[in-house]
Amino acid sequence: MALDSNNDRKIELRVAQQKAYVWDVEDIATLRAKHHVCGILTGTLPHLSQQNVFLGIPLVLLPEEVVLLVEKHLAVLVDDLHAHSPPSADALAAWNSERETSARIQIANAEAERFSDKASKFSMSEEAIRKRTEREAKRAAAAIAKALAEGLPVDDIPLSAAAASIVTPDERPATPGKPPLAFNVTIPASSSELAWYAPATSSYTTLDAAREAGVWTYPATSFERAKCAVFRDLWEQGHFMGGGIKFGGDFLVYPGDPLRYHSHFVASVVESPKAPLMPMEIVAHGRLGTATKKSHLFCEWDEERQTVTYYSVEWAGFG
Repeated sequence: MALDSNNDRKIELRVAQQKAYVWDVEDIATLRAKHHVCGILTGTLPHLSQQNVFLGIPLVLLPEEVVLLVEKHLAVLVDDLHAHSPPSADALAAWNSERETSARIQIANAEAERFSDKASKFSMSEEAIRKRTEREAKRAAAAIAKALAEGLPVDDIPLSAAAASIVTPDERPATPGKPPLAFNVTIPASSSELAWYAPATSSYTTLDAAREAGVWTYPATSFERAKCAVFRDLWEQGHFMGGGIKFGGDFLVYPGDPLRYHSHFVASVVESPKAPLMPMEIVAHGRLGTATKKSHLFCEWDEERQTVTYYSVEWAGFG
């Protein structure tokens, strides 16, 4: 079905090895600002291999986020491997030509910059030589005047010692072993710029279609279906969601964008009303949530009624 405008364009989730990635910056901004889906940035730069705080694209989505976006018809799944077809000879030649042109432009700009720097240094050197020559000429003229006044010979007095040191640019020896100029090779983050990348031919608009093709299999168990249902219910209430493994739960529940708010709840999913829940588990989650200034939320999914029931646990003092 054709989309009416760019605002209705479905976000392409590039799937590889059962993980969904978002490579376009505009899509990442749309997910966060419009659909309050954050994901996790995982990209790093080669020259900043130790960075672990400010990461970049691609954005990896939680499987529950992927299921939500596809079920809400906000995104499509793209089989990224098969979306890349072998490039034609013309397309590959154009791509190589573009890279070579970029390299030539960079080298030409570097040569111009190097020549400009050399000209500037040479100009400064010539100015210094001229001033030194003038100073020595004045000293020589003063010495001649003094010699004439005293009746001494003036043939052995040099007019300017600096004049002999002036060397024009053409007379200067060439620098041996001149290193070649380097250039950068730009690798696009997104394959969208490649002529042989055709995501439309490998896109799936429903989970069932992606499952039949073997591209996406989540959810596959009752617990995974319960997690998706709980995630969707909390998302529909306006919450932002994140992974909760660091706090002993399945999700972190935020009242707004995680860049502006702390999470209020740590959510654990209970797959059915009949699932066992140990008392020690309740105590442990309650104490951990209180220690981290959060309430622990037990989210019970009833598949027959298609409802979620919430139980909030918080450790409190007793009199």
